[in-house]
Amino acid sequence: MAPISMSPPSSIAARLDDCVFAIRKHVSIEPVVGIVLGSGLGAFADNLDDLTKIAYGDLPHMVASGVDGHAGNLCFGRVGSCPVVCMQGRLHLYEGHPVDRVVQGVRTMARLGVRAVLLTNAAGGLDPSWTPGDLMVVCDHINLTGVSPLVGPNDDSLGLRFPDMTAAYDPELRGWLHDAGREAAVSLREGVYAGLSGPQYETPAEVRMLRTLGAHAVGMSTVLEVIALRHMGVRVSALSCITNMAAGMTAQPLSHAEVSARADARRSDLLAILRAWIARAGALR
Repeated sequence: MAPISMSPPSSIAARLDDCVFAIRKHVSIEPVVGIVLGSGLGAFADNLDDLTKIAYGDLPHMVASGVDGHAGNLCFGRVGSCPVVCMQGRLHLYEGHPVDRVVQGVRTMARLGVRAVLLTNAAGGLDPSWTPGDLMVVCDHINLTGVSPLVGPNDDSLGLRFPDMTAAYDPELRGWLHDAGREAAVSLREGVYAGLSGPQYETPAEVRMLRTLGAHAVGMSTVLEVIALRHMGVRVSALSCITNMAAGMTAQPLSHAEVSARADARRSDLLAILRAWIARAGALR
């Protein structure tokens, strides 16, 4: 497990301000909506209108992921009339970075003034009645990473010491995802996402435990980003692509290649849902 490491709150705020200052040199757009693009979805950002792309490596304190399918760009543009910012790939805790660096991207989105963020991810399915390729609206999560981005002294300029997580996944934004699915003629499930640190896939015994705890899908991202966003008062929704059934539920060994291939196969449906959701979320401005 990656070591728990937090910077003093003043340095967290300073890093966010450094990043925003650098961004403002490149773009004038004021994004209303933020999108975090997980495995296989990076192409969505390439099709934004009025696209401006900034590599994470060109921004202070941003670190690019070393995982295939995570390009490592912050992309600004428009979907219809809605100004958006997209993270084209994300950093993961299992890559060995401190937790506050893992959430630097979504915190930067919040600092830019976005009103709502939709996070996407690839996940393993835990419900035996589901099949690979299913899409799941996240209604809640279980944080089993062993860390939180809020550990350490609190910076009141970012948010309250004890943020309420009762409705971490905003009911209205979830409803918009279901509306978007109906508009795109795509069936959506809804369930609980369990977040683990990885990078190894879960054992069959761990999968049985997660099912007992009430989880419907398991992955290695999203939960820390959601905590950081809710701490900063940003409304959140999340969508999982069930790319494989979890360990022990089939005889097939798990692989990242399978995850990427399954995400690619649902790309057109996912992109249609993203566009329809953004059309609704754009009203938040």
